[in-house]
Amino acid sequence: MADEHDWKSDLREAVSQFGHRNWILVADSAFPHLVAHGVRQVLTHRDAVSVLEWTLRAVHTAPHVEAAVHVDAELDHLTDSAAPGIDAFRVRLAALAPQAKRAPHEDLIRRVSEAGAAYSVLVLKTESTLPYTTVFLELDCGYWDADRESALRAALEAL
Repeated sequence: MADEHDWKSDLREAVSQFGHRNWILVADSAFPHLVAHGVRQVLTHRDAVSVLEWTLRAVHTAPHVEAAVHVDAELDHLTDSAAPGIDAFRVRLAALAPQAKRAPHEDLIRRVSEAGAAYSVLVLKTESTLPYTTVFLELDCGYWDADRESALRAALEAL
């Protein structure tokens, strides 16, 4: 069981070691324990928003990675009457990750499970009891982008 220092240390270590194709998840308390070899789950004993803030800051300050943020599409269809606190969570999420992409929960779980078969995944499990609030950070290279990769591939094909 990890205390606050441990999860932050685990996150710092993961960010320093991870690169493109790795994932970091800030998960709600009911997120399943994935058993793929490359998946590591750490209990944070903290609320989801504070863990997300810390995680985004750690990724954004790392020069070698950037993150595409994904959230469950189901999140947009929940009401505060069905899940009290969901409206406030959505407001905080929009402020922290305004470019978050939506996808069905099962699609995101499948993608993370597939990635965990070959690449490392860190799951930071929070105390959140709001449904569909897991935030999925898909890491990519922070110093090389798709446009430059395409130009390189085109140049190689021209040889």
